[in-house]
Amino acid sequence: MSQLLQNPPDGFDDLPVDQQIDYVQTLWDRIAAREDRLPVPAWHQEVLDARLAEYQANPDAGRPWEEVEADLRSRLVSRR
Repeated sequence: MSQLLQNPPDGFDDLPVDQQIDYVQTLWDRIAAREDRLPVPAWHQEVLDARLAEYQANPDAGRPWEEVEADLRSRLVSRR
């Protein structure tokens, strides 16, 4: 069995917060790189299945990501 780490490695708490975040992100990237080992909760699969069925039933209902992104960026610029 693997050992559950209760505390971060020695010296972690002494790092500046930005380095702590980088460390945690690096750990997550290592975990995520092994997609075949990541569990997918059943409810995630259910949501994906429902969204796929909705798209297949009406594929023209949405907008391309590029269009949505451009609209969002435009809104952000106008708020400044």
